[in-house]
Parts: sequence; C-alpha cells; structure tokens
Amino acid sequence: MKKNILKNIEWSVVICVFMLVGIGCIELYSVTGSSDYTDLIKQLLWFAISIPIVFIIVTIDYHVIGRASKILYIIMIPLLIGVLFTKPINGATSWYNIGAISFQPSEFAKICVILSLSSIIVKVQKDNKYKINNPLQLIKILAVVIIPIGLIIVQPDYGTATAFLLATAVILIVAGLDKKYMIAALLCVLIAVPLLYFFILPNHAKTRIDVFLNPNLDPRGSGYNVLQSKLAIGSGKIFGMGIKNGSQTQLGYLYPQTTDFIYSAIGEEMGFIVAALVIVLYVIMITKAIKIAKTASDDLGSYIASGIAGIFIFHMVENIGMTMGLLPITGVPLPFVSYGGSSLMTNCILIALLLNISGRRNKVMF
Repeated sequence: MKKNILKNIEWSVVICVFMLVGIGCIELYSVTGSSDYTDLIKQLLWFAISIPIVFIIVTIDYHVIGRASKILYIIMIPLLIGVLFTKPINGATSWYNIGAISFQPSEFAKICVILSLSSIIVKVQKDNKYKINNPLQLIKILAVVIIPIGLIIVQPDYGTATAFLLATAVILIVAGLDKKYMIAALLCVLIAVPLLYFFILPNHAKTRIDVFLNPNLDPRGSGYNVLQSKLAIGSGKIFGMGIKNGSQTQLGYLYPQTTDFIYSAIGEEMGFIVAALVIVLYVIMITKAIKIAKTASDDLGSYIASGIAGIFIFHMVENIGMTMGLLPITGVPLPFVSYGGSSLMTNCILIALLLNISGRRNKVMF
C-alpha cells in the first residue's frame, strides 16, 4: 500500500472500530454463559475474516469498486428475491441458512446500494451538477433504491429499509437535491405515516408503535422487553454491576441480549461510563465519516462516505434509542457491538470504503 494512502487514512476510525468490537466481545463473553461461548467465538472469527477483506478493499481504488457496482447490484437483487422463499425466523424471511452459517443479504445490500446510488448520481451529474433535479433523472436515480427497499419491506424488515431511506436522503442532499423535493418528501411522509398505521402495517408492527408510546399497555407481552431494558440500564448506575453480575442480563429477563439489547446489557454490567463511551466512539466515527465526505477528492468519494455516515447514524440512534424506550423496537443491531456475522462483515466493509476514500485524498486534511 502506498505511503501517502497510509498517511491520509483516518486511523481514529480504526481505533473506534476495535474498541467497539472489544466492548461487544466482552459483553458477549458475559451473556453467553460459563460453558457455551459459541456466539463469542463466531463473532471473533467473523472479525478475523473481515480484517484481510478490509485490507484488500483499501488497496483497490474506490473508483474501480464503483464501476463494479452494477455487477454487485445485479447479484444482490436475485439474493433479495430468493430469501423471500426461505423459512421464516422470528416472523421474517431475512436469512439464508447454510449449515451453521446464517447469511443476511439485506446487510450486504447496503454496500451495493450505496455504491450503485453514488455511481449513478455521478454519471447523471457528469455534464451538469444540477441535472439531478430533473424529475426524470431523479426517478431514474430513486429506482436504484426503491427496488431493494421494496424487497426488504416484504421480508419484512422495516428497520433495515429505514436505514436505506436515510442513507439515500443523505446522499441526495449532499449531491445538491433541490429543497422543493425535500419539502415534498417531508409532506409525503407526514401523509403516509397515518395511512401506513391504519391501513397497511401488520398488527405486530402497530403493536410495537402502541407499546413504544406506552409500554405499560402490555407489560408482560409486547412492552416487556423495553421495560426490562430500561430497568437494566438504570440498574447499572455509574460503574455497573460487573461482568456476569447483571441481574436482568444473567437471569434471562433481557432478550435478545446478544443482538438487539446488547447495549442494555452493557449499561447494566459496565455502567454509565462504558455505555457513554460507546456513544462517544460512534460520534467520533460518524464525525470522521462526515469529514471524509467533505474532504474526498471527488463527488463519488463524497457520496459514498455520506451514505455510510447515514447508515451508521441510523443504526446508532435507533438501537440505543429503542433500548432506552425513546424509539420503537425494530430489531436493528448495534454496529460492531451486536452479535451477527453478516452485520459485522458489512460494517467492516463500509469502514474499509471510508478508509479507502480518506487515503486517496489529495493531501492530508487536519
């Protein structure tokens, strides 16, 4: 790897990732029992596999990767269609099960969509930067996102679909989308939300919203998880109850404690200091991603970095917010901390793209 690329890379992002993975693995060690550390071992293996992949991606110019986005997109769509015919897990057809390995195509679709969307916008803006505001061109751009989002909603996986929408919005805003479209989109959301709630959303999704507004409506059913989560976080106080000593975590009141509610387990066993550190690490990582978007050598790099920042913002805010009862429960994992091979590898690849873009800036930015 060229020395100037290594010099320009935002190494603070790498440090944040390793710290988040470390905190996640410590908590996985705590919650997976005294004898069965299968989840922890798998997580470490996935991370070990991801490291050389990150190195390879950083060495390949992101323009080359951008040009390959068409092929990746063509591969992604059949995978998203095929997963709809798999056996449902927790009510969603989101995983391919190959032996002991579970593969979630919607996670890897994040990479494909960000690359494809960024590439097509650059192509549209080749002659005129404001051509993106042409209605026909905008429809063409949005079609790239609408197809995978539609397939993910059918699974159903509303959390991941929302992550796609936010990443798309961030990229379009950075690309210079006219304010009239933003206002129109906001109005559509305001109109669509009540329509979705009353006429389209399935009963379990409506229940989640109702319970989010008032968990005590069903304290032993749909409101149980969020009430236990808030109790766990509050019980941790400043320094926590100690690894393997959390009452809600160790007695099984908190579930699923390795994925959706791992932040609650961290708050209970490691306390406010470590829980706050997790948030600080995400803020640093996202701030650096925004900086990379601003200082990228061209629009393609800027759009890719912006989309990645949007993905991480949504996952951090939604996961931590739902564990505190501030947002509805959607099953969105906490990047680098929650257990999950597909999620961990996808996030590592997104980080690799950020490092790739930062390393190829014209000069070191301070």
